[in-house]
Amino acid sequence: MKENRFFWLLILIGISVSAQVKGVVVDDSNKPISYVNIWVENENNSTSSEENGVFSINCLPDRNLIFSAIGYEKKIVKAADAAKVILQTTTIELSEVVIAKRFETRVIEIGKVKNESYQAFDNGPRIDAKFFPYLAKYKKTRYIKQVNFFTDNQLESATFKVRFFKVNEDGSPGEELLNKDYIVSVKRGVKKTFFDVTDFNLKMPKTGMFVGFEKLIIEKNKLEKEVKDSNTGKTTIQKTYFPFILYNYVEKDFIYTFSGGKWNVKTKQDINNPSEKMKVYEPAINLILTN
Repeated sequence: MKENRFFWLLILIGISVSAQVKGVVVDDSNKPISYVNIWVENENNSTSSEENGVFSINCLPDRNLIFSAIGYEKKIVKAADAAKVILQTTTIELSEVVIAKRFETRVIEIGKVKNESYQAFDNGPRIDAKFFPYLAKYKKTRYIKQVNFFTDNQLESATFKVRFFKVNEDGSPGEELLNKDYIVSVKRGVKKTFFDVTDFNLKMPKTGMFVGFEKLIIEKNKLEKEVKDSNTGKTTIQKTYFPFILYNYVEKDFIYTFSGGKWNVKTKQDINNPSEKMKVYEPAINLILTN
């Protein structure tokens, strides 16, 4: 009898672990919010809401889910209570925008590395950000004209978010430089794609900036294929979300990634010998500056 109780207990635990949480994200007017960033707190597990605001994620019902989107207040909700999540619109006081005359007689590309060795791999559910320091020579080309991503995509088209962040006093990614989502798409293949951001009137801050790549965990970006285990003969369905961003293996003093609902940093202090240069995988992102 005890053995039977133990057997059913294991089944219940298995069901709990594999529970799929489904819900919808709407604004305070009950309109669905697309592409909301949804994280399981303190776990490397996330998803995105679809265009109609619907989402699903596998996690335990007692876990906290963190919902965040540009233009809305961040919200933390227990997974068991996430059938309908309402995000409040953020009130942003915008300073007066002065549109200066663009000459575009000077153009420079920044972010290139000396030894380019591109590698593509699934970065999982996280945001990878590249830091662009401000240099005095940018004074005459402070406008950001284009942002360039090097991606690997096996679908006809795949969509992702581009994120621009200010720099906090401690050097970490801070406030968003845009007040709305910037969603872009790339075609099939391994290629560099330039996106024109002239209309955003972005300037390179004198404290530098971070540019991030956020993968969207949505149906449109999903590729499924059968994978057979050579040992057991069992066939499973493997899900992959595109595009992949390509990386360079470079020397850096720090690298920031967003995972578990928060920014995480790796510095030279985290390696065995802090006196040595730290080698990290940095996303292949470049910027085009103009005057």
